[in-house]
Amino acid sequence: MSSWAGELIGTSRCFLQVTGMIPLLSKSKSTVLIYGETGTGKELFARAIHYSGERRGKPFVPVNCAALPDHLIENELFGHSKGAFTGALIEKPGLFHEADGGTLFLDEINSLSLTVQSKLLRVLQDQEFRPLGSTKSRKVDVKILAATNTDLRYLVETRQFREDLFHRLNVLSAVLPPLRDRKEDILLLADHFLKVYAKEFGRGAMTLGQSAKAKLLGCAWSGNVRELEGVVHRAVAMASGELLEAQDLDVPENNLPESAGPTMTLLSRGLMPSEGSFQEMKEKVIEEFEMAFLRELLSTHHGNISRAARAAKKERRAFQRLLQKHGLDRRTFSAA
Repeated sequence: MSSWAGELIGTSRCFLQVTGMIPLLSKSKSTVLIYGETGTGKELFARAIHYSGERRGKPFVPVNCAALPDHLIENELFGHSKGAFTGALIEKPGLFHEADGGTLFLDEINSLSLTVQSKLLRVLQDQEFRPLGSTKSRKVDVKILAATNTDLRYLVETRQFREDLFHRLNVLSAVLPPLRDRKEDILLLADHFLKVYAKEFGRGAMTLGQSAKAKLLGCAWSGNVRELEGVVHRAVAMASGELLEAQDLDVPENNLPESAGPTMTLLSRGLMPSEGSFQEMKEKVIEEFEMAFLRELLSTHHGNISRAARAAKKERRAFQRLLQKHGLDRRTFSAA
C-alpha cells in the first residue's frame, strides 16, 4: 500500500483517475499545478506526490500564499540578509532555502501579487534566488507544487496573473474532483472520519443510521471533504449515543440541493413518507435514479449519445427518449 493511501480515500472513477497520476507526477522534476475547489484535498495530494518520489527524505514545505500580506511574502519565500531593513539584526533563511533538495508547496498561488510573481518566475527559470538585501544569488534545488481554487487562465486573460509564470507552473497539472462529483465516496469518507473522531473523543464504535446516510448523500457539499469532516467531527463530539441519525448531523438546509428530490429529502430528515402510496414513492425513487444515472453517463461521455447509450446497453433511440423524458440536453455535457 502506498504511504498516502490512508489519507486520500475514495473508490470513485474520477478520484482514482487523478490519484493514479501520483506516481508519474512524483517521478518528474517538472512543476505541478493542482486545481481544485476549497476543501478537495490539494495539500494532501501535494504531500502524496512528494512522499512518493525521490525527494521523500527531504523537506516538504507548505505555504499558504493567501495568508501572508505582500510585504511579508517575499521575506518568507526568499529570506533576508543582516541589515536588509530596520530590525533585521540577523540573517534569516527563507522557505526556498528550507525546502532545498525537497518540495515547496505554494497553496493559493493565485493570490500572489504581480511583483512576487515576477520573482518567483526567475526562481523557476534559473533555480536561484536572491534574499532581500543581499547582492548574491543562491542556487537551490526545489520541486515546486502549486495549487489554486481559481481558474488561472481567466486571471491571465484579465492580467491578474503573469502568462509566462502560468506556463512555467502548468507543465504538469491535476484537477481534483469536488465531492459532489464523487458521491460514492461520501459514506466511505464519513466512516473514516467517524473512526478518527470516535477514537479522539474516547467513544466506542460509532455508526451511521439510514437517515444519516441519506442526509449525507443528499448534501451539495460546497466545502467538499473539509466540510464533511467538520460535520462528522461535530456529530461525534455532540452525539449522546453511538448511532448517528439525521438529527445528529449539523448540515444547513440550504446545503440540500433540489436534485436530491423529495424522497431523499424526507429520508434525510429522518421521516417516513406519510403521504403517497407505495407505488407513487417507488416511481419517484426510480425517476431520481434515472435522472442521476443519465447525468453521470452524459458527463462521462461528454454528451456523446451513441457512447452513452452503448455504456447503458440501450438502443440509441430509446436512450434519446429517456433524455427527452427528463429534459436533458446532451449539449450541456459536451466538452466543447
